[in-house]
Amino acid sequence: MNVVRFDESIPFESTSVVTVGTFDGVHCGHRGIIQRMRAEADRRDGRVVVVTFDPHPQIVLAKPDREPLRLLTTIEDRCALLAGEGVDLVVVIPFDKTFAARSAEEFVRDLYTRIGITSIFIGHDHHFGKDRRGNVDLLRVLGSELHFDVQTVEPLACDDVIVSSTKIRRALADGDLVSAEAMLGRPYSVTGTVVHGDKRGRELGIPTANIRPLASSILLPANGIYVAESVIDGTTVHGMASIGLRPMFTNDVEPTLEVHYLDFSGDLYDRQLTVTFRARIRAEEHYPDIATLLAQIENDRVVTRQFFDVHSTPTTNNNSIT
Repeated sequence: MNVVRFDESIPFESTSVVTVGTFDGVHCGHRGIIQRMRAEADRRDGRVVVVTFDPHPQIVLAKPDREPLRLLTTIEDRCALLAGEGVDLVVVIPFDKTFAARSAEEFVRDLYTRIGITSIFIGHDHHFGKDRRGNVDLLRVLGSELHFDVQTVEPLACDDVIVSSTKIRRALADGDLVSAEAMLGRPYSVTGTVVHGDKRGRELGIPTANIRPLASSILLPANGIYVAESVIDGTTVHGMASIGLRPMFTNDVEPTLEVHYLDFSGDLYDRQLTVTFRARIRAEEHYPDIATLLAQIENDRVVTRQFFDVHSTPTTNNNSIT
């Protein structure tokens, strides 16, 4: 799969089957669209093209008093997942307020001229372009003129449940991994760099990898303790992930992600790891003393081992370590 920026030279192909969207999370609803596009592209001997945005338009256009949007995937994650679904070309639009001011008609004509469109897939209620004036009706008018088909997509559903990136974010913010995983079609994961911490876990006999997400906009699940795993040097390593403000020690302002890997020892500093969240054990709590905390951590360790005695490691399209 090729990835190109919209401000670069884009390989033209008149039989391109195109869709436009953020595709945050590349969830099972998104994959349903891509499967339809793949079938259409194969019928026309064409290619599947996803046009997406980075940064996310909602981040660029957000009002100052709004809570910042947290994302499920970085642009690199999205491209890797889309490649795994059989997309041939991803065109990344560097989104800013200047681009947002472009008219919907200008945008579509630009796509047609630079990419080539034989068919375009769009949500039945999707709007785009300046003042959100672009819609299915506009595409059909332009399609009639430029000779491309417009195929509408109904609300994205998995197992009869309407799916959206917003719903997945809400589920993760509530610590509901079960719902999030069902909508994503895979366990949720976060990739980050292992950084130096205060080494308090090591002092307590529970060394942890302090992981800073690659992008500050990435969503961490609700504060709490989770069953987790990472692939380290080609081997899946089980562990317990802690997300929270560490009220026993520092009471941080922003949540941090720490992982205690079971049956592992080694230097992970400055490495990139993907933490895959498999189950939520409990909420973050403040304990009266260190002894009580350590007893609870030991219980968490038992729960984690029991989980992996029953559950296998899933296969995902996401990268696990670089």
